[in-house]
Amino acid sequence: MQIQENISFRRYNTFGIDAKARYFSVFKDIDELEELIGQGTRIKIQGTRLVLGGGSNILFTKDYDGLVLKNEITGIDELHEDNEYVYVKAGAGENWHQFVLYCISRNWAGVENLSLIPGNVGASPMQNIGAYGVELQEVFYSLEAFSLQEKKVFSFSRNDCEFGYRNSIFKERYKDQFVITSVIFRLKKKPGFHTNYGAINEELEKMGVKELSIQAISQAVINIRSSKLPDPKEIGNAGSFFKNPSVSKDRFEELKTKFPAIVGYNNSDGTIKLAAGWLIEQCGWKGYRSGDAGCHAKQALVLVNYGNATGQQVYDLSEKILSSVQEKFGVRLEREVNII
Repeated sequence: MQIQENISFRRYNTFGIDAKARYFSVFKDIDELEELIGQGTRIKIQGTRLVLGGGSNILFTKDYDGLVLKNEITGIDELHEDNEYVYVKAGAGENWHQFVLYCISRNWAGVENLSLIPGNVGASPMQNIGAYGVELQEVFYSLEAFSLQEKKVFSFSRNDCEFGYRNSIFKERYKDQFVITSVIFRLKKKPGFHTNYGAINEELEKMGVKELSIQAISQAVINIRSSKLPDPKEIGNAGSFFKNPSVSKDRFEELKTKFPAIVGYNNSDGTIKLAAGWLIEQCGWKGYRSGDAGCHAKQALVLVNYGNATGQQVYDLSEKILSSVQEKFGVRLEREVNII
């Protein structure tokens, strides 16, 4: 466990951006994390601290002049169960998709719609990840996080996390103040299937599924995502780059009058969620490429690095996309990816 200097991020972020960390190390438990923070203080490391998970939701636009600590806390434990639920604890450094497959293999339901989402377990509550009609908060029970200021571990309940759309207290009020070390999930023994969002039913039919199961839904989601989204091992990307924006019903009706094919979904608060990918595609960006920075040919929500794009080039492209959607539709998109 040693702090290294001037380490390339390239293999630590799914965009494949070749930025550098002034100081870098990994930790596998809370004791190592505390020791590394102490080491940083002793050698008088200046600048900020960044805790890195799977590197799947981050864009480095420049070198990082501070200390980067990579979270590699692993382990999956079944804590207890009752008549309806199984409570499962996972280390923040566990790969998310492998954790999903682990649960599915044991018939623990609730995360099947979240299959093949890149990243690690620790980022799942931070982002309140979601896909195909399911959000992380629906299976979340609690988490433990290490306070960088107070140097001790705190427990956070679902209410404590203040979950929102792709958001939590760790992206807002407590940003850069805590390191999530483990997450406890409450998974169902008897599944409640979510198949009405996107093309899941269509894919299940194509697969010839006669009897619905969490295994079948997971495979359907994997098939759909694989057909539309580039594999970061082949083309650098961070998945969906932009959030789906929401507008009032009146505003949606105005947009529909001008753009009859516009795509919208009802939110629980009465607003309408627009499909950001559709908005971007209508502005002509789908398949666009400038040098090695581009907008994926199969999914306009995904910005890509075809090889040697810099983070700044990808960011500049995102700025152009934001401006064009604002100009055409009067809708302001918001980035889902964290910009460093």
